[in-house]
Amino acid sequence: MSIRKIFPTALISFASAFAAIAVFNHFGFLKQEVAVIENKTPTSLAALTLSNQVQPVDFRYAAASSTPSVVHIKSTFKVEKASYGMNDPFRDFFGDDILKYFQGPNPYRSTPQVGTGSGVIVSEDGYIVTNNHVVENASEIEVALNNNKTYKAKLIGRDADTDLALLKVEEKNMPAVSFANSDSVLVGEWVMAVGNPFNLESTVTAGIVSAKGRNINILGGDARQKSNTAIESFIQTDAAVNPGNSGGALVNLSGELVGINTAIASPTGSYAGYSFAVPSNIVKKVIFDLQKFGVTQRGFLGVSIRTMDDQTAKELGFDKPMGVYLDGVNAGSAAEEAGLKKKDVVTKINGISVNSSPELQEQIAKYRPGDKLQVEYIRDGKLATSTLTLKNKYNTVSTVDNSKDVLDQLGITVENLTDTEKRNLGVSGGVKITDLKSGKLAEFTDIRKGFVITQIDDEPVRDVNDFTNMLKQKSGKVLVEGLYPNKPMSYLYAFRM
Repeated sequence: MSIRKIFPTALISFASAFAAIAVFNHFGFLKQEVAVIENKTPTSLAALTLSNQVQPVDFRYAAASSTPSVVHIKSTFKVEKASYGMNDPFRDFFGDDILKYFQGPNPYRSTPQVGTGSGVIVSEDGYIVTNNHVVENASEIEVALNNNKTYKAKLIGRDADTDLALLKVEEKNMPAVSFANSDSVLVGEWVMAVGNPFNLESTVTAGIVSAKGRNINILGGDARQKSNTAIESFIQTDAAVNPGNSGGALVNLSGELVGINTAIASPTGSYAGYSFAVPSNIVKKVIFDLQKFGVTQRGFLGVSIRTMDDQTAKELGFDKPMGVYLDGVNAGSAAEEAGLKKKDVVTKINGISVNSSPELQEQIAKYRPGDKLQVEYIRDGKLATSTLTLKNKYNTVSTVDNSKDVLDQLGITVENLTDTEKRNLGVSGGVKITDLKSGKLAEFTDIRKGFVITQIDDEPVRDVNDFTNMLKQKSGKVLVEGLYPNKPMSYLYAFRM
């Protein structure tokens, strides 16, 4: 065969071979690249899963950093089961000491009782926070540190509405706890409880945050004296908490305080799976108030609220329950002045969502009278925002003076009568008792919520300011007169300031 005939054939063969090699390399390379990517993915995921499994949660740092800040508290109570007859006409004139001379020792007098609990050091100069129920009515308070040093403690102030109290010992350079932002605590997050259960000092238990914003209706006394101003928006955990843990610390894995352990849900009185803590943001605000003012400076919206349910949501045209429903708005309140109305649904306070009554109470509890808040709410299906200025329980923006806080002594909350109420009752002035809890009136009289006080010691009462100013000047026996709505007769109640 001649070269002329062979050359075209060879050229075609060479071109075909080159093309085949090029196609093979091209598609082979792609297949190889895909194979490598596919192999990397499961290998990486397998390594990540294995890493999570072999690294357990470690509480050693949290325990080491927080345990020195938690103290043991011993409260001594001088209890008298009975005195020499509350109705003895000679007692008011002569007193117990003279009666004791004639009648002998009181057979009903009991020996001092001792209760124990926990507390948390919150400042290097000796301030300690605990539960109100740990030290309430204590005649003597002793604090023992983790290093077994003991101190006599002074009660700075108490707040029954949050079940918190502030103590002070005279010492410097104490191991104070660091505070966490309780708003940032998440359900499912690991936490650790530190305290003295069953009088066992420096005990730690671990669990997770089970829920937030829990209301268990435990604050405010018995049903008759139940407080409408109690703040129950607890952090719920499954960390074991028992008697003696009250007032102890709930901390995160960094050893920072996220709450003060306060209560357990139990049919036996011992731990049964759930415990509850006051959020640290509320704790920080309350102890600052008690330290500076001696009394908590509570801010009030002046509304009646309830958590939204399915039925209310459907009535309002909502797809699902959301926000907090306003059942009523008090006359002259912060809410009314900001334009809020009955049937509005509050969804946010200063940008933080609220979907239950406890959550709303928790957010408001972080602020004081005079503070301005942005409130987001829904009215007639439309979203609106308003700025309001919180008021105190006297419906003013001024600071409450603890030495003159007569309403706390009486255990009542009062408000002015509206013009309509005055007309219906046939009075020119007065104040209505809107809340009744532990205090002088509940202890020494059978007065009931809703009672309208029109006179003090035969002097007319015009409004809340008049009422409180008159009581500030009183000592000894006080006589209040008034009436109940829909009841024609007047009632008299006597007590001692």
